[in-house]
Amino acid sequence: MRQRQQLDGSLSAFRKLEGDFEDSITLIELGEAEKDQGSIAEGEAALKKLEADVQRRSVEALLSGEADGNDTYLEVHAGAGGTESQDWASMLARMYMRWAEKRGYKVSLIEESVGEEAGIKSATLEIKGENAYGWLKTESGVHRLVRISPYDSNARRHTSFASVWVFPVVDDNIEIEVKESECRIDTYRSSGAGGQHVNTTDSAVRITHIPTGIAVASQQERSQIKNRAIAWGMLKSRLYEVELKKREDKANAENASKSEIGWGHQIRSYVLQPYQLVKDLRTGAQSTAPDDVLDGDIDQFVEATLTHRLKGGTSVEVQDLD
Repeated sequence: MRQRQQLDGSLSAFRKLEGDFEDSITLIELGEAEKDQGSIAEGEAALKKLEADVQRRSVEALLSGEADGNDTYLEVHAGAGGTESQDWASMLARMYMRWAEKRGYKVSLIEESVGEEAGIKSATLEIKGENAYGWLKTESGVHRLVRISPYDSNARRHTSFASVWVFPVVDDNIEIEVKESECRIDTYRSSGAGGQHVNTTDSAVRITHIPTGIAVASQQERSQIKNRAIAWGMLKSRLYEVELKKREDKANAENASKSEIGWGHQIRSYVLQPYQLVKDLRTGAQSTAPDDVLDGDIDQFVEATLTHRLKGGTSVEVQDLD
């Protein structure tokens, strides 16, 4: 039923694009016949908007990976730098939440570790919607912010780092075996919202898979049992994502896409001062409106990276930003 709904949605979208295209052409032809510049301009504007829709749909058609249609988890972790990086991590989490909301996706905050003064040390989001993982999977990596620090009394320029990790939610059709004997389970008190209860009981759960070092945590629910179930699901998803990446690396044999996520592998830079520019260091895509980007307008970067990756494009050399 899920596959049928996805196919029905794709066909309906195509028919709508086809109908809008024919309507725009008809409007322009009528305008030319009647020498009505207003109708011509209206038709041309509709075609321009349609072009952007077609571009997005063409990229979406490439999302044919094993888990591309799944919901996704997205983790954000602050890098070294204390308050600066924690504030930047909070800005990134908000950017992805805004992006998801604009698409009509459902966003849930699974876990959050709040910073001492501002921002967050880490956060895990669950984003539910068609092709959520497919759209976001290339966002994994290190994101760099350059700005005049609001926390520096001398108004000096600071560079901050935060990492993003994206992995698919595993559905019932995918079986992942995890031995409990290979895992360490810790409970602790939640640090997020929730009233008095979260401050008095060890309801939050963290599970560490010892062989791989992968750790996941959930503090979304008031019940430790429910948080444990969520954390197990997240761990299976992480292990599944690792296996997917192994397969992809082997199939593509592209060394550039195999780099381990680390502080020396920035994928995008966001410069707010002394000039304004967001540049993707993999594709060269850029925007001079960082405020819009940080408000969730990241489609041009996502589409450029997906197109480059899914079509097997060669690596782009882009000079890093100061």
